[in-house]
Amino acid sequence: QVRLVESGGGLVQAGDSMRLSCAASGQSFITYSMAWFRQAPGKEREFVAAITWTGGTTYYTDSVRGRFTISRDNAKNTVYLQMNSLKPEDTAPYYCAASKTRLLPLLKLARNYDYWGQGTQVTVSS
Repeated sequence: QVRLVESGGGLVQAGDSMRLSCAASGQSFITYSMAWFRQAPGKEREFVAAITWTGGTTYYTDSVRGRFTISRDNAKNTVYLQMNSLKPEDTAPYYCAASKTRLLPLLKLARNYDYWGQGTQVTVSS
């Protein structure tokens, strides 16, 4: 069992930056690939970014590539999402997720994740 707790959300203006954190507890954090998803009202849950269990490879959806950076600190059992140049369309609750999947292309699919956090709201005003 893995428990995930997100933090760092809030209200910012377009162009601002924000960093989300996801603290993990329970089974070995280092064995899990980690990701961030978001789900705007009335839309399906959307993949944002993923990082492999070693931290050596990252994967982003096109709309955030170059603006967002996912990273992890295995000593602190924490994964981060640094978000720069935020846009109003980035507004959504953001969810942290953990997966045993090793194949990078599969990490963009929500069904491959075993554990989810409760989410943290990010609101970007224009």
